[in-house]
Parts: sequence; C-alpha cells; structure tokens
Amino acid sequence: MNLERRDFLKVLSVGALTAGNVTSVFAGIRKTLSADAVGILYDGTICIGCKACEAACKQYNDMPPESANLEKATGVDGIWDESYDLSEKTLNKIKLYEHGDASTRNREENGFAFVKKACMHCVDPDCVSACPVTALTKNSTTGIVEYDKDACIGCRYCMVACPYNVPKFEYAKAIPEITKCEMCNHRQAEGDIPACCEFCPTGASLFGNVTDLLEEARKRVKLVAGSTYEYPMRSLDEGDLTPKTVAPYINYIYGEKEGGGTQYLLLSAIPFTKLGLPELSATSSASKSEGIQHGIYKGMVAPIALLGGLLYGAYQTTKNSEG
Repeated sequence: MNLERRDFLKVLSVGALTAGNVTSVFAGIRKTLSADAVGILYDGTICIGCKACEAACKQYNDMPPESANLEKATGVDGIWDESYDLSEKTLNKIKLYEHGDASTRNREENGFAFVKKACMHCVDPDCVSACPVTALTKNSTTGIVEYDKDACIGCRYCMVACPYNVPKFEYAKAIPEITKCEMCNHRQAEGDIPACCEFCPTGASLFGNVTDLLEEARKRVKLVAGSTYEYPMRSLDEGDLTPKTVAPYINYIYGEKEGGGTQYLLLSAIPFTKLGLPELSATSSASKSEGIQHGIYKGMVAPIALLGGLLYGAYQTTKNSEG
C-alpha cells in the first residue's frame, strides 16, 4: 500500500471544501407548487360542528363507521368531541375546543370553537421523503399527496415522519394499507370537488386553487369583527355567496408557512396551539434532511474522503506491524 501522508491530507482538504457546501444546504431545499395546485380552506369561525363533512367523506371514500362510537351517535352528550381522532376509518375529523363554561362561540376564554383535522398536503411532505418505495408521492400538477397501495411495504415510516399524525395503518386487516385523505382525487378526476367541501352547509370547507385560497384567507383575517361578509360556498369557482357575521379572527393563516407551507389552510378565532395543531418552523424536516444528504453525497467527495481515511488507517496499521 503506497498512500503517503500528504496525499491523504489532500483528500481531507477536498472534504473540508465539501463540508462548506453541506453547511450551505442546512437551510433546506425549498420546493414550490405548480400554478394548478389545489387545496382546501377551512374556516373554523363559520363551522357549526355538524359533521356533514365527516359523513360525506366516509360515503364517497367507502370508509366504515367507527363502531365503538355508534352508541354516542344516538345522543347529544359527547357527540361533538368523540374519543377518537383521525384513524384508519376516519380521514377527516371535526374536533371541539372548549374552555370554562363554554358559553360563547369563537372565544378563547369561557368559549368554544371547532377545528377540522385532515391531511395537510404539505408543499414538501415529510411522509413522501420518508417513504423508501415511493408509495407516497406528490402529484406534480394538483400537489395532492397520493398513496399507492401496490407499492407500499407497510414500513409505516410515513406515520413517524408526519408532524400532523395523519397517515394511519390498518392494523386489524390481514392485508393492511395506509389510509389518509387524498382530497377526493377520484371525484376531481370526474369534475367534482372534495366531498367535505361539496356537502358543507356553511362554507367552512372551501375548495379552490391554493393561490386563490390564500388570497381569500388574507382578506378574511383583515375583516372587522361584527361586520357582514359574503362567504363563498363549496368552491371558489362556483360564485355562490352567503352573507354571515364576521367573527374576531386571529391574524394568522395556519398552513401558509408551517413546514414549508401546506395546501390545507385554516382560519380561526382561537390560537392554533389551543386547537391541537403543532408549532412548526417555516422549513420542512424533509428539506433539511434531503439538503444535508445532497450536500454530503454531491460528487461523492465525502465518501471518497472517508475511503481515503480508511485506507490511510490501514496503511498505518500495516506499516506499524511490519516495523
């Protein structure tokens, strides 16, 4: 073996330069959406907790009822906030926030409000990045995070990676799958909109182009509480408006920045942390990890530097044993 010390130092110097490139990508690889990306704007201030979106979602996605809670459906007590959240049988879920005597709607103190849980369809999804077999992919046109059951190997890395705890595994089935909202892409293929938006009676779930939904959300958070606003129903493209009294919005659009942004946006009169939504940085975990990996393996310089180190170590060991 004829690796001289000065040659090894040259390899290390190249590795050091590469480290600079790695550092430069720690901020992450930023990803953007196509102009045709679609999404849902959920406005908790006008949601009445009727769960029509849940029923429609189950009907049009062939999802079974949660049998453990059928008894609760016969009475009022506990019906708004059942014991389960999202599950392998429930793709979207209306949850209740309440404080104190819960006497006033859309008020943080002694009030109540609703929030809808569903797949956020992240701009840079951690679940897609974590999946080793591309069973989860992001549609390049609509931006919808789609699931391919034939590619899935059941590793459940997506469940660990998702900061919103959305993907669920069918543990009780002999041939299990991952379940999650795909924004009714089968309905969209036929010219319809997601069932949760189609059958929402108040316009709380609104379908549309993500850019247009963001514009609508920004308009709403600036509205004066107590004034009247004509809220679009079902889809921004339909033009069906219903006047409602404006609640006191908090000036924040959840999903605009979280984890690099999402296609499911939320508005509320209650701080989102109180509604069970996580606080996330403006950069996705996927972009950070992928950025580091791309920097380390760019040009294969780092692996070559490691190989050089191993060779030098072997050379030194051989030299000492021969001496």
